[in-house]
Amino acid sequence: MFYHDKRTQYKVRVDKPNPAMASMLQQALGGIDGEIRVCLQYLFQAWNSRGPAKYRDMLLDVGTEEISHIEMLATAIALNLEKAPLSLQESAVAQNGLVGAILGGMNPRQFLSGGLGAICADSEGVPFNGSWIVSSGNIVADMYSNVAAEATGRTLVSRIWELSDDPGLKDMLAFSLARDTMHQNQWLAVIEELGGSAALPVPNSFPQSKENQDFSYSFISTNIDGTGTPAGRWTAGPSIDGKGEFRVLKAEPYGDEPKLGPPVPEGHAQKEQMTMTDTLIGNIQDSLS
Repeated sequence: MFYHDKRTQYKVRVDKPNPAMASMLQQALGGIDGEIRVCLQYLFQAWNSRGPAKYRDMLLDVGTEEISHIEMLATAIALNLEKAPLSLQESAVAQNGLVGAILGGMNPRQFLSGGLGAICADSEGVPFNGSWIVSSGNIVADMYSNVAAEATGRTLVSRIWELSDDPGLKDMLAFSLARDTMHQNQWLAVIEELGGSAALPVPNSFPQSKENQDFSYSFISTNIDGTGTPAGRWTAGPSIDGKGEFRVLKAEPYGDEPKLGPPVPEGHAQKEQMTMTDTLIGNIQDSLS
């Protein structure tokens, strides 16, 4: 069950309306690194949670908070559009309004589909994609995904903050940056509580004795001339999980050349594909050469 408060979680103020900024804020709202993604990701992880209830309850809290962040961004987008100079609004509805809107930095769908409001899409108008949501049922796998989501989200908001000259908007973005800081630390705290690096690899419930351990901690260098292997923490010394030693292997084929059977008749490939054998192809190539 969810409840709402008519007041926003943090004040939303736009001092200098700017359609171009409204378009950029769409990325923070509906892009792959935006608030809709993390909101639904945390909620689905909570709804799918099995095990200690405290992790489900924590995810529900944060996912619900993210709804508030969606509300704040949607409001900021609308304010950047509705208070923009009248000439920009008029150009969006004129006969050649699409050109004017694009030149003015405005996403035409913010008027055409949103009536000068936010839309469920990224900065280029690409609709939000639910396939971006990660909810694996493995709490540590999900937490690592959450850290990455918050890290890329905080990077995005940092860039928008740099591009804005609006004191009111920058104040709201500063609040968002602070919440991203907390959430990164929060997800890492969960990983630490569940064993940290000692709980690697994920899932730790699959016995490593059943994997091919010759390759468990080997960095495979695919540089064709065998030089320039990028030496680093991942090429020598104890592995991060403390269960092996990093080493470098030169890439080589361990398998055979793939050989597929002929096309099935029902697939309707060319007749030559169905009848020509490797020997016949080789003879043809020899005759041509």
